[in-house]
Amino acid sequence: MKDNISLKAKIVRELISIATSDHLIGPGIKKGTFRRRLVEPPWRCPSGYSVLEIKTKNFEMEFLEPPGVKSDCVVLQLHGGGYIGKMRNAYRSFAKYYSDMRGGMKVLTIDYRVAPENPYPAALEDAVTAYKWLLDIGYNGNNIIVAGDSAGGGLSLALAGYLRDNNINLPAALVLMSPWTDLTASGASYETNYELDPLFGNTRESMIYNGEYIGTNEPDNPYISPLFGDFKGLPRMLFQVGSIEMLLSDSVDAADKAKEAGCDTKISIYDGMFHVFQMAMDMLPESKQAWQEVKEFIESIEER
Repeated sequence: MKDNISLKAKIVRELISIATSDHLIGPGIKKGTFRRRLVEPPWRCPSGYSVLEIKTKNFEMEFLEPPGVKSDCVVLQLHGGGYIGKMRNAYRSFAKYYSDMRGGMKVLTIDYRVAPENPYPAALEDAVTAYKWLLDIGYNGNNIIVAGDSAGGGLSLALAGYLRDNNINLPAALVLMSPWTDLTASGASYETNYELDPLFGNTRESMIYNGEYIGTNEPDNPYISPLFGDFKGLPRMLFQVGSIEMLLSDSVDAADKAKEAGCDTKISIYDGMFHVFQMAMDMLPESKQAWQEVKEFIESIEER
């Protein structure tokens, strides 16, 4: 494969490919069982930052506050994990990254209910509850930024559609990292990148195809697969996706529909990158570039 990526990224991509093809852990990663078994050490909140843990009826939230809050904006973060993985420490690190933008802003990350115990509409209901919670404590929709990756990116789009359909103030913007927008798996890249994707490729037993979140519902329901919804009136959005992902078309097709609907839309396709490569944080030049792009996008939002 010829692509213009850093040596570090090539090494990481190869390691992912080796791990996901291993007979011991590979199937667990692709099917999602590895996510359920994963045990992490307690996350240490960085010095000067504070985390407020909030329990709701159905799920828990973490409200991160940086040392100095200079912005009236807030980020609502919806984590990835194929709708079957709970929140992990990586998303607490994501929250820290977001909180340092705009000179300092708060970040609400929610540990929404997941399948198979809680299929659709549980995750969407929890996202709506969290968004309304921010409105109830005084935030204006114009100052809320919804950010998500993978399933969380699809959920972010579904949330925006739900808010619009129910006449609830929309957020100012959406940050969508490799969003899973098509749970029918009908996009072109599910075939063209089938043998290229180091994380999900070369298997039809991946959690992409297992339908646990869909349950008894139709997979093209716009609140499950927002690609099939109406994008008219949705807020400005930034898509980031890797060129070798099976989910590449999920971003490309959704961005095209958003543009056709008149939405302020930007899509960046990172050459040779794998699914949610932003998790590499500062370890890869490509990840650093992506986070810088997110920072510039968020800091271009006008506070109201």
